[in-house]
Parts: sequence; structure tokens; C-alpha cells
Amino acid sequence: MRQALQGSGAARGNALGRARVREPHALEVAEERITADRAAAELQRLHAAIDQVRVEIRGMRTQLHGALAHEVGEFLDLHTLLLEDPELLHGLDELVGKGLYGADYALRLQRDRIAAVFQKMDDAYFRSRIEDIDHVIGRIHAALHAHEAELQGVAGEILVTDAVAPSEIGRLQAQGVLGIVTASGSTLSHSAILARSLHLPLIVNAPQLIQQVNDGDVLIIDGATGAIVVEPDAADLRAYRARLREEKRERRQLNRLRREPSKSLDGIDIRLYANAETREDVAESHALGAAGIGLYRSEFLFLQRDDVPDEEAQFRAYRDAVLGMTGRGVTIRTLDIGADKADSTGLALRHEPNPALGLRGVRLSMAHAGLMETQLRAIVRASGYGPVRVLVPMISGREEIVTVRRLLARVHAALRADGHEVAEHVPLGAMIEVPSAAIALSTFIREIDFMSIGTNDLVQYLLAADRNNDALGDLHTPLHPALLRLVHSVVRMGRARGIPVSVCGEIAGDARLTPLLMALGLEELSLHPTTLLEVRRAIRGLDIGALRAGAPRLLRARDRAGIARWLEAAQPARTAG
Repeated sequence: MRQALQGSGAARGNALGRARVREPHALEVAEERITADRAAAELQRLHAAIDQVRVEIRGMRTQLHGALAHEVGEFLDLHTLLLEDPELLHGLDELVGKGLYGADYALRLQRDRIAAVFQKMDDAYFRSRIEDIDHVIGRIHAALHAHEAELQGVAGEILVTDAVAPSEIGRLQAQGVLGIVTASGSTLSHSAILARSLHLPLIVNAPQLIQQVNDGDVLIIDGATGAIVVEPDAADLRAYRARLREEKRERRQLNRLRREPSKSLDGIDIRLYANAETREDVAESHALGAAGIGLYRSEFLFLQRDDVPDEEAQFRAYRDAVLGMTGRGVTIRTLDIGADKADSTGLALRHEPNPALGLRGVRLSMAHAGLMETQLRAIVRASGYGPVRVLVPMISGREEIVTVRRLLARVHAALRADGHEVAEHVPLGAMIEVPSAAIALSTFIREIDFMSIGTNDLVQYLLAADRNNDALGDLHTPLHPALLRLVHSVVRMGRARGIPVSVCGEIAGDARLTPLLMALGLEELSLHPTTLLEVRRAIRGLDIGALRAGAPRLLRARDRAGIARWLEAAQPARTAG
């Protein structure tokens, strides 16, 4: 029987397929006791399963590329750390060796013990990590029974589940899964960001989903509106085919914009840069007509290996990025690991009390002797092959940027003295993602050549809302008066001092929010290559002068609803090309 359900659209796209229902993450196993003489064999079986999972994760990590390497890699690294957690391992050994429980039931008991501890914590970040524990325990349980830990998809299916991990999304798409619908989740989660990057339709936060959909039901999903139709009728199928025709027409229209300028109706040029971390990203950015690379994530080099890359390894990667852009500028962000970006090099601290507020970004680079200097040497050497800029993450005040400025000058002078061919000047920029940096900008703006506003973390820190916590999905939004006023003040100060300002967070790649950014005075955006053409089309349909004239009304908005109304009225015509 036909029924219509509603969730929140998290990744645009339409799909028609059979439902594959996966029950919520829970290890439902019966209590099993073993005799003392079986304990040693059961422990051996359990340790073999854990070793197998370590090998599986390591193998998956080395196969990742592009957006998958960055987004999925963070979670695989975290799962690797959980597999080494003494609390988990010692507890399992005790339950099997002394408690004489079977390995399956020991996993269940230990999972519940750890989850209970996390649930009592005040810190929302740690409470949200229960899902990661479930994924790791689930992998071990699968290995115990010699079947694949990862969900296997079938071409033509739409996955229906309570939640989906970023580590599963790429594999599901490769297997032919057409879309995903989850009962929980946030449109701002890592899973949602990755699904958008891969153009895989995703709907989240659909209540009672699993109870109302059965295995084999035919579904139509619309990842833009969040609409779900179970067992569609003829009218639903006609509407679905019409949407597919519109999608095809839109893709053709966007492809015509590859070589077109990003110029508004009133003649204002907006520079669209791309975010990148691999050669493939660089090549795609070049082909799409990006003005340059506005954010090259150097941590990709560190997250793909077990040791710290030396100067030569880093230099080759940065040089290749510069050569790949054939004269268009490349902005290389210095190392940004820490928080939830676990690595295997030993640089990032494990088990920090509050990792999102801990040793990460520039703090971590400066805490390790020679780490920042080696990276700056590699970047400056790459400047001999084309225009390069250095961008420093997690700046919170003047002292940090002054320290990096002095080190950069010393590195530059040393390389020239050694006979290296390098640019006469390598611009230095600051990521504005910590509220204190935005508020105290006047104290260090003379020390920088450009700024890049990282809205993903700025929203998180400004609103005290963890972007990975599903329960805070409605609160974690860029449509907040405090954020708009802070961004506007940064842009205004940059313009007054002649310092270029760009935005490089997720907000930059959302064409629906482009009018808002233009109204705030931005003229540079750095975004994922897959969204570049959509944003270019939006810009070409805007009268930016009129938007900026309306900015005072936008900045007077008192709540999200007021901002949303302003934004709805400012949307460009869809026919602009």
C-alpha cells in the first residue's frame, strides 16, 4: 500500500529502487557460558577476529582516494584507535578468561559497559562516540563468524537503516546502492557531507522509518526535499521521471559553464577556488575552471602513512599540485590534525579530555620540534614552480601568527641562501575558525596577507554545538545572526585593510546560500570541486549590488526564520546560465 513519509534532505538526488532494511546497530546475542577448558581457545578465536579487523581497516585505508580519503579516513583511523583501547581489550579478556563467557556475549557485555560510561559523560562529543564503538564491535562480531563486517549492498537497492557510517558510504555506492534513508542523523554530519560529495541521495531523520518500510518494498526518494514514497503509484512514477529529466537537463546546463566566468548580472567577478587534497582533485579543479586551489589539505599526506612524511615527500606533493594548476595559485593549509582526525604517526594526542578544544592545527604543529619548519620548507620550495600561499589553521590570536611569520621568513631566507629557486614572496594567511581570532582580528591583521573563514568549525565553536552530534542538528546551522554578523565584520575589516577574505567551509559550496555570502561582501569562495558549477550558475543569476544594498536588513534579522525569509527572496533565477 502506498504511503508517504518525510525526512530531512541531506544529499540531493532522486532514486527509485527496492528497500534493503538494516536493523539498528545492536549486538543481539544470547548469553553463552563456556567451560574453563574452552577459555584459551575462545580467547584465541577472539584475538584472531580483532587482528582480522585491524587488517581490514588498514587495507581499506590504503585504498581511499580524494574525498573518501579525507572524510572516511578520519573515521577509519578512529576505529583503529578504538581497537587498541586497553579498556576494551582488557575487559574482553576478563569476561572470557575469568567470567567464562563466550566471545559473542563478551562483546555484547563489554559494548554495553563502555556505552554506559560514555552516556554518563557531560561532553556531547564523547556521548556521540557510542556509534563508533558499535561499528567496531560489529566488525569484530562479523569477523568471529567469518562474514563481511561491512554491509553489502546490491545494485538497485535503497538502504533503509537507523544510521550509516562514513566508512560505509563509498563502498555502498560502488556496489550500486542508489540511495540511503536513515531514521536518525544530521544534514551536517560527516556522512551527509560525504554523500553530497559523491552525489549519493541521502535522507536523514525520518522517524518510524524502519517500522514502516519492509525489505523489498519499492521506494522513491528525493534527497532535496526529504520526501519518501513507499510502493509508489502511477502518478508518483510520472513525477519521478519528470524529476530525472530535469536533473539531466540541469547537468547539461552546468557543463556548459565549465569555461564561463563567475560574473554576476551586474558585472562583479567572483573568484571560485577549489578545495583539494590529491592529484585527482587538482585535475578536476583545473578542468572545471577553478581560479586556483583555495584550500589544499596537507594532512592527507600524514593520514595515509604510519610515519611523518619528510621534507622531500611533502615537497613533491605540493610541487605536483602547483604544476597541476598551470599557473593558477595554490593555497596550502599547514597540518590540521587532532580532534576527530586521528592519525597513525603518533602526532595527535589520544584520549584528550575535550579533543575539539585540544591540541590541533597550529597548536599541534608548534608543539612538535621541527614539524612546522619542515612543512614550511617544503611549501616554500614548491613556490619555485608556481604561485603558492601558506594558510595556518586554528589561529586563536596574534602570538601564533607572529611565530609562524617569523619562522616562514627564516625558512625563506635559508632556502635562498642554499641556492633554491623560490618565489620572492610567499603570502601567509590565517584560518578564521576560532571566534577569538575573528573578534581580535585587529590585533594581528597587519601580520597576514589574506584570510580564509572556516565556517564548519566557526559555527561549532561560536554556537557551542558539536557538528557530529545528531541531537544538535537543528542548532548547528550557518543561518544564525551571530555567525552572519561575525563573518560580515571580518569581511569589512579585510576590505578596509586591503586583505583578501574567502570562505572555505561547507557553506561556500551550497548554492542556496550563495546570495547570503555575496550580501555579506565576499568575493572569493573555496569549495569542493563537485559544487563549483552550481555555485557559478547561482552567481551568474545574481545582482550582487542589490544584495549588498539589502545586507542591513539581513544583519538585523533576529533569528533563523528571519534569515531564511531574506534568503528565499534573494534566490537567483534557475534559468541563469
